[in-house]
Amino acid sequence: MKGIILAGGTGSRLHPLTKVTNKHLLPVYDKPMIYYPLHTLIDAGITEVMIVSGKGHAGDFLELLGSGSEFGIRITYEIQDEAGGIAQALGLAERWARKEDVAVILGDNIFQDNFRKDVEAFEGGAKIFLKEVPDPYRFGVAEVDGNQVIGIEEKPKEPKSNNAVTGLYFYDGRVFDSIRTLVPSGRGELEITDVNNSYIRRGAMEFAILKGFWSDAGTFDSLLRASMMVQEKRAL
Repeated sequence: MKGIILAGGTGSRLHPLTKVTNKHLLPVYDKPMIYYPLHTLIDAGITEVMIVSGKGHAGDFLELLGSGSEFGIRITYEIQDEAGGIAQALGLAERWARKEDVAVILGDNIFQDNFRKDVEAFEGGAKIFLKEVPDPYRFGVAEVDGNQVIGIEEKPKEPKSNNAVTGLYFYDGRVFDSIRTLVPSGRGELEITDVNNSYIRRGAMEFAILKGFWSDAGTFDSLLRASMMVQEKRAL
């Protein structure tokens, strides 16, 4: 399985911090934000990683992470010329992925759980990772019945559950076929929720509930919360 970190976007919710740098290069406690998703993939046993970023600060990622040799992995870089959504950014990795399974992680997501066993057990289709949250309207929300995901709604006003879809997704090579069938949402973007729902309709979606802490870091409040959670973990 290969790993893809999506680290584009304008980071508008973190202005003015992001006026001169990419959001994913901001510090979360004692490390640049992108170190956390990178180590999530490394700890899962993934050694080939692509980072997709916007063109404005691509050189900063290269300066920080280089070839990946410092981490014992191989890092490749791809540029998303303009904001077109998470699914559009993922689609840029198609040639590099070569139809292999991929673990896709958002560059501002911080996980405590280890996913090595999930990677080793993955046998195709798709898998998402859910976390119960107090503010599900901020996220894609999964409706679950037993061991099946019925559907996912993106930032619903009236969520059907408190199960947020976190920013880590496993897909087989068919994900790129799904992306090619998408049409832009009302935001003018290709939505990862539409990709996930395409797998759900085919009966090819699995899920797991996270045990450890999880946070995105895309707002001032969540960035602070993520830093505090990392600090607490280090103190244990």
